[in-house]
Amino acid sequence: MTTTVLPRVTYLNVKYGVASWLLTKDHKRIGILYLIVVAIAFLLGGVFAAGLRIELTTPQGDVVSADTYNRLFTMHGVAMVFFVLIPAVPAILGNFVMPLMIGAKDVAFPRINLLSWYCLVIGFIFTLAAMVFGGVDTGWTFYTPYSSSASNSNVLLTGVGIFIAGFSSILTGLNFAVTIHRMRAPGLTWFRLPLFVWALYATSLVQILATPVIAITLLMLVVERALGFGIFDPRLGGDPVLFQHLFWFYSHPAVYIMILPPMGAISEVIACFSRKNVFGYSFVAFSSLAIAVFGFLVWAHHLFVAGISPYSAMVFSFLSFAVAVPSAVKVFNWTATLYQGAIWWQAPMMWVFGFIGLFLIGGLTGLFLASLGLDVHLHDTYFVVAHFHYIMVGGAIMGFFAGLHYWWPKMTGKMYSNSLATLAALLVFVGFNLTFFPQFILGYLGMPRRYHVYAEEFQVLNVLSSAGASILGVGYTLTASYLIYSMFRGAAAGKNPWRATGLEWQTESPPIPENFSETPIVTEGPNEYSKREIKVA
Repeated sequence: MTTTVLPRVTYLNVKYGVASWLLTKDHKRIGILYLIVVAIAFLLGGVFAAGLRIELTTPQGDVVSADTYNRLFTMHGVAMVFFVLIPAVPAILGNFVMPLMIGAKDVAFPRINLLSWYCLVIGFIFTLAAMVFGGVDTGWTFYTPYSSSASNSNVLLTGVGIFIAGFSSILTGLNFAVTIHRMRAPGLTWFRLPLFVWALYATSLVQILATPVIAITLLMLVVERALGFGIFDPRLGGDPVLFQHLFWFYSHPAVYIMILPPMGAISEVIACFSRKNVFGYSFVAFSSLAIAVFGFLVWAHHLFVAGISPYSAMVFSFLSFAVAVPSAVKVFNWTATLYQGAIWWQAPMMWVFGFIGLFLIGGLTGLFLASLGLDVHLHDTYFVVAHFHYIMVGGAIMGFFAGLHYWWPKMTGKMYSNSLATLAALLVFVGFNLTFFPQFILGYLGMPRRYHVYAEEFQVLNVLSSAGASILGVGYTLTASYLIYSMFRGAAAGKNPWRATGLEWQTESPPIPENFSETPIVTEGPNEYSKREIKVA
């Protein structure tokens, strides 16, 4: 008599069919749904960026018209900022692993979690419609009065799309904050929380407090454009600088929505692959909260040339230098954690090294722009473009890929090729530096951003930048290829392929629908590698 071994039930196979995914309340499936939307937006943003770099290989502006170029860089910014960078780590990795990391069966409000995904999808559909109907040409910052009265492109449609997508961010932040407060496993005190959870908690506060500001700002923009109310247009008695204050009051904290969760992921990966407790755990945890608080106090460094008071500019300059301190604490503590660690040279660690290098350059160049005298010279040049790409793409995306490679075996139950992943990290690192470092020099020499025609002496550096973008594209394409391949042909990962200590590694890979067969009880801190002497062969 033979016995039939039934396949293990996981969150992936507990139900089948499109409807089971579109109506799911499982946080793990919702994380995968976010991954699909973000991947599509990333592809679109990359296509628009390729169009920009092709145009900029020659100084004459002979590939696309000025109007088309304006639409390309606007749609690139909108797709990447609002539909990739903001939702990538919190919505994908946060949704998937945060309940696992705190020993919960799901988030506090599963239905609201699904609603937040639909908000992002509906907002993305509106924005896609704007792109299909001719795009938008205001720049992703939508500065008035151009966006409120002068532009003939699809400003209203794009504004409505981003307005709706903003509710996704608010609802996700609310859900995460309540989940972390109320659903931690027995014994999981605040100072036993994984640093990724601390980063998500700090991020959720920013999402809840800052995102309504951009929603109201865009709503006022729509009202002014559609009904002719004088809010920002000086011809109607409005104030265009008011728009900049409101926009950056959200958008600078939004930088930390983009970068804080990747920082949390970096802390987890460094602890695991150096086989050490994170140096100065409480300092790293509180630095996340400090960054979230300081992030609300520095918005006007974007307005140094907009005519604000020199005294307020001095205050914002000082605060902009101060916000670098908690970020520097993180980098110092990560470096101290690596010191004399048993470094395990696996792919997630390669992405971490890339992150640290690129984020360090991005952070240091931010101090240049926080300096009043230098900012007058560098404002609206390619120096600014290089700086925020080093933070947003070099930092946020490298951190996202570090976390994705770390938790991919948990998400899929499959292993990817470590050698291909290491090669991809190297390609992205080299391609990124070749793309954006020349732009620091271009900006210093005075090349303004958002111009499709430029002086001939800038061509060599622009060609270098376009060549680097090609390498960067190859790196991202390679990453997508081996991750997708691993889902079908990858080796089984097992419960804990990294021999890590977190609660998420105590359940199966991929996890069962309810995460844990019984509620775990926590008796130690999050990264007790040193105490357990967990070795890697």
